[in-house]
Amino acid sequence: MPDHNKPSMTRGERVRAAARTLRTPRTAQWIADETEVSVKTAQKYLEQLAEDNVLREIEQGEQTLYGIDQLMATYREVAALQREHDREELTTALESMRTKTTDWKVSYDVETPGELRASIADLDDSDEMAQRREIASEWEHLEDRLPVIRAALNEYDWATKRDTISA
Repeated sequence: MPDHNKPSMTRGERVRAAARTLRTPRTAQWIADETEVSVKTAQKYLEQLAEDNVLREIEQGEQTLYGIDQLMATYREVAALQREHDREELTTALESMRTKTTDWKVSYDVETPGELRASIADLDDSDEMAQRREIASEWEHLEDRLPVIRAALNEYDWATKRDTISA
């Protein structure tokens, strides 16, 4: 759906912004339609983003789809965590996340967010259902974050040493 605020952004900025928020791989035509640019313009910027490892090109039959390069996005996220937080802050965050998930396991007598979601079927109280749904979503989010924070901690010394080396 066209956004009438887009003219303040250049064509390239619109394509890059749309590409960075892709949830599923899309064609250059789809991006062009979303950003109100030509397919040729969309392809130009999408190919640049693929060269920069922001996007991956996925061949699907006759079409090329563009999707977020999750591996590179994770590497960038690990690097950002290492640069923005010291080891103690990352350790505290990891500890807090583990405590939350452990507390939920005990409180709800479940082992996974999926089991917590399934337990909603046994409830009549809509407030309790909503609370469990919200906790399950947060739990799933934490499960996604834990490996990233772990990776930032595991490679903290290696990364910070390389980050300070001058050329």
